[in-house]
Amino acid sequence: MIFESHAHYDDGAFDPDRDELLDSLPDHGIETVVNVCASIDSLDDTARLMERYPFIYGAVGIHPDEVGGMDDQILEKIQRLSRHEKAVAIGEIGLDYHWDTESHDTQKKWFCAQMEIARQEKKPFIIHSRDAAADTLDTMKGLRAGEMSGGIIHCFSYSVEIAREYLDMGLLLGIGGVLTFPNAKKLKEVASYAPLEQIVLETDSPYLSPVPNRGKRNSSLNLPYIAKELANIKGIPYDQVIDVTTSNAKRLFGLQ
Repeated sequence: MIFESHAHYDDGAFDPDRDELLDSLPDHGIETVVNVCASIDSLDDTARLMERYPFIYGAVGIHPDEVGGMDDQILEKIQRLSRHEKAVAIGEIGLDYHWDTESHDTQKKWFCAQMEIARQEKKPFIIHSRDAAADTLDTMKGLRAGEMSGGIIHCFSYSVEIAREYLDMGLLLGIGGVLTFPNAKKLKEVASYAPLEQIVLETDSPYLSPVPNRGKRNSSLNLPYIAKELANIKGIPYDQVIDVTTSNAKRLFGLQ
């Protein structure tokens, strides 16, 4: 049974067939899904998914591209929702300098504020970092994130050297569909280097579908393609990848 550590099933891309798709996941070997908030609206949407589906858990937080609408009231809502019995993490939070939708100072302010919720509530965190390697790492070190309740660097896209820094903090790397792309040399190097015990599988659905479905809407049904590629890179059995990454996620999220 496979653990999906990062999906966005509240996204509008799933409006036509959300219930049908989600109902089918257990029959395809998907045991657990963490639906990860991104926007302010997704906080309530994720709560509804947690309450409707026994196998769906939630991460609550606001993506760096969406923090322009943040205020203390929203921050309080995140903290309140983090106490939901099925809320397992704070996320996805972090820095995104690719689109620069929000100023870097604004992103850092709300990144730190949400990390403080993770510290107070003793929850793991899910970090989004795009084109912001140095600032994300410096912020994490400044917050002494390695002494908190653990977390995932989602959709890891940096070098082995940056990976080593996070792995030394005891954090996990989220590996998704990009691993299957022929030109993903850097990520393949990271996947080879990182201990399997510090990797979790994710899709980031509906984004980043793996080969052979690249360019199509992603879903947790594509997780086996990612697991097979990881098994090939590490030269280990597919079942070992599934067993260990599932165990890693359950341990992090307190679902053992």
